[in-house]
Amino acid sequence: MISAILYQLTKDLSIEEIKKSGFDTYFVDHTTGIYPVAASGTPFTAAYFQSKGDIITDLSEDMAAEQKARTTYDNILRLADDPDVRDPIRFLREREIVHYQRFGEALRIAQDKLDSKNFYACNPSFDKNCGMKK
Repeated sequence: MISAILYQLTKDLSIEEIKKSGFDTYFVDHTTGIYPVAASGTPFTAAYFQSKGDIITDLSEDMAAEQKARTTYDNILRLADDPDVRDPIRFLREREIVHYQRFGEALRIAQDKLDSKNFYACNPSFDKNCGMKK
């Protein structure tokens, strides 16, 4: 959806508009094609995906990712005034909130199944000494 919004906003730009907006350095490398890059200029990489194979760690990472995305959408909404940009961004923001809630529910279920109510739960399938008294 973000790529579609960017395409719609840039497809008919004149060279003057490209220069005036500061889009010229991006344009040199990518024309108006969509190249996944952060606002800081850092290109997207699969290294952003985090997975440890431990359900508690992975669900906590998922929840953090949803909150980071929500914050990004909040920041876009602070900057954008075009309804054709704001409406889909609001939709995406709402989706992040729902995902965060579902991951939170999954985390609680996982903690219950691991028979642990603390926030520093261990996973007995990985840590063989989990929950054992010394």
